[in-house]
Amino acid sequence: MTAQISAPLIDADLAADLAAAALALARKFNAGATLWVISPQWEPHAHHVAVEFVHPVIMGLRALPSVALVEPDPVAQCRVATRPGDVIIAVASADQPQVIDAMRRAPAWGAMTIWIGSGPRPPVGSADHTLWLASDDPMIPATGRFVLMYHLLWELTHVCFEHPGLLTVDSSHNVCITCGDEGRLAEVILPPTDNQALVRTDTGEELVDTTVLGDVDVNDLLLVHGGTAITRLEEVQ
Repeated sequence: MTAQISAPLIDADLAADLAAAALALARKFNAGATLWVISPQWEPHAHHVAVEFVHPVIMGLRALPSVALVEPDPVAQCRVATRPGDVIIAVASADQPQVIDAMRRAPAWGAMTIWIGSGPRPPVGSADHTLWLASDDPMIPATGRFVLMYHLLWELTHVCFEHPGLLTVDSSHNVCITCGDEGRLAEVILPPTDNQALVRTDTGEELVDTTVLGDVDVNDLLLVHGGTAITRLEEVQ
């Protein structure tokens, strides 16, 4: 007797999300990225994802730089480890506070983000790529169906490497026609002196004018336009 499967392991929407994430990840690796993996709830998943990429099981495939960050404060670890152009993968539920914080700060660190999980889905835009199983079963993260998502992400990333023409991307983008700048996320490194604060953005460290906002604190997230901090992003409750 053949067992009946009520739903596909990977549905059409997740398949499309996996393909898009794999292509973006391959492009980042091709440009020299390091992959950082966090999973505060389920530490074994962080190790598993990192091992998949750094130690390929198929002969001839590239070993890709990947590290599991498993200290108690993954946000602080990501802040120290991540460099512009890197990638952060989080394996966690949508309500995990440390992951929420890391995802919202990643643009200021210059990192692309991938969020893998199940259950209620994170809000749109919480990560650059979301790979999600729509299931209310709390045991899903302990199943092969869940692990299959990042196994496929690894395999599809290597498929992209077989097509070098896919690995380059047009870096041009639209900016403000007046000042040539765009709204960028910045994280405060040092509080302001003479209304100039040292911040970290996706291109590195720089000084920004904080006259509009007044005092800002270390690790505050700011929106910067034309070299000026124009608003402070409030903490997510």
